[in-house]
Amino acid sequence: MTDVATVRDLEVSLVRDGVRSDVLRGIDLSVRSGEILGMVGESGSGKSVLALAMMGLLPTSAQPRVGGTVGIGDTDMVNGRPDELRAVRRNELGVIFQDPMTSLNPTMRVGAQIDESTHDSAESLRLMTAVGIADAALRFTVYPHELSGGLRQRIMAAIAVAGRPSLIIADEPTTALDVTVQAQVLDLLRELRDEFGCSVVLITHDLAVAAQIADRVAVMYAGRIAELGPTEEIIHRPTHPYTVGLLRSRLSLDTPRDRRLLTLRPETASAAERLKGCAYHSRCPLAVEQCGVEQPPLAPAAEGTAEVSSTEHVRACWRSVSDVQGYTHDTLDAPPIAAAPSSGASDATQPAVLITGLTTVFTLKGGGRRRRQVHALRGIDLSVAAGEAVSIVGESGSGKSTLLRVIAGLAPATTGRVQLAGRGAQMVFQDAGSSLTPWLTVGDILRERLRPLKLDRAATARRIGDSLEAIGLPETVSTLRPAQLSGGQRQRVALTRATIIPPSVLLCDEPTSALDASLAASVLNLIRELRSSLDMTVLFVTHDLAVARLMGDRVVVMTQGTIVESGEADAVIRHPEHEYTRSLLASVPEIGVLS
Repeated sequence: MTDVATVRDLEVSLVRDGVRSDVLRGIDLSVRSGEILGMVGESGSGKSVLALAMMGLLPTSAQPRVGGTVGIGDTDMVNGRPDELRAVRRNELGVIFQDPMTSLNPTMRVGAQIDESTHDSAESLRLMTAVGIADAALRFTVYPHELSGGLRQRIMAAIAVAGRPSLIIADEPTTALDVTVQAQVLDLLRELRDEFGCSVVLITHDLAVAAQIADRVAVMYAGRIAELGPTEEIIHRPTHPYTVGLLRSRLSLDTPRDRRLLTLRPETASAAERLKGCAYHSRCPLAVEQCGVEQPPLAPAAEGTAEVSSTEHVRACWRSVSDVQGYTHDTLDAPPIAAAPSSGASDATQPAVLITGLTTVFTLKGGGRRRRQVHALRGIDLSVAAGEAVSIVGESGSGKSTLLRVIAGLAPATTGRVQLAGRGAQMVFQDAGSSLTPWLTVGDILRERLRPLKLDRAATARRIGDSLEAIGLPETVSTLRPAQLSGGQRQRVALTRATIIPPSVLLCDEPTSALDASLAASVLNLIRELRSSLDMTVLFVTHDLAVARLMGDRVVVMTQGTIVESGEADAVIRHPEHEYTRSLLASVPEIGVLS
């Protein structure tokens, strides 16, 4: 089988905030003709930088130092001339990015954007139909904002295959999508491979997503490949402790609701220590002295064991396969999580949130003078008891986030009423980075929130320090700005800001959808602990049904601005009554079922 891409001894260093960091360290990888290769790892593992190197698009502003080679066809994407790289990107590569709204031109009709690649409207229409867009002729003339997230990704896919590329790079194409649209996009990638004969590199932080369609999976950690092999073996017979940790920290519909979620250990090694030995050694429960002083090579996992059948399965670890797989099967339970306060559902007290007849209509302006009305919410009635946690699920455009924004007073209601008890509501957004003021330090952000209490300087400093400590951050974080924090740290700061003066109602709008499994687990643990310690009511919006079941006493299912099902969390997940809920559950990617 021929290779469409070969990466040999790739080293990439970038300068960030004046500090040079080694982002990729000795990557050796091949992408075979007609295969789907899943690249998995947590934020900062180097997945997206590897993709940029394969496209010849490393950021010049980060002053990259690059060693090794990346071969696409006969061209080295590291050392080739600019005109050669452009030719490869035009003729050999297709790209599908995470957010099509930032990749598509908002001022151009989607058909015109495909025409830029095909130079033939008839061929553009054929491609739109080929990637599964119904009524292609009608949608040819619309703008990107007039399409759903799934349809926008299909437009991106049509552009990606327009030049008949040999390789498509899909960088986190499903991260912010609900389960039904995610399933559509994964099916689409498989169909593109089957129909056009191209290879696909699927970058994701979710092993279950890769497991649905990938032929092989590469697990990356700290700029190196930790494990690489056939998908079924990586998922069911992992041989690296990091892969095991990712699998154990992933939520499923069967995750115990009364236990803390398992997470990876925090990083304690310095950058220099990570370079000297195995980068994972300070977080690894199986580490021995050799792990901290000597970097393990990528070697066949099948040597000396009958547990791994494929000679293509390789890993970088000093411990034996039997030791790692013994850890895989250990039966230690996660510790119990603090009991949540009584929801008070049977009490006669005033509910924390009472919504009656809520309707929200937005007027959108399309091309020319054409206007249309969109009913984001249609007559919502919802009562949430004090101390109760309610998860709100539904696909994109169902009205979930609009409902939270109306409750928070950030969006208008056309008709109806929202009544909040006690200290009102605070909101935690999906993208903590854009919700935190970039030019303020963490301390300044929290001081602004404390201003209504009129505390003196010493009391304010104590409150900030105590709040950061309670949320698992050192007090020194107060001197940093959001850009200097990791994604998980920014989300913790956003939670601190929302709860430093405890609200009666905490509104969470997809706060973990863009986080890798371990970071997401730590944030979910934190929200559950805060709910218990601060006696808060929680409304948690998510498109992940496993998260909804874990976080809510009750699950509310929305579609097209209405509530179609509501009930106790396990009852809704185990015995859904509405056809729409059943369709959502059928689309959930499960690790145990490989397509």
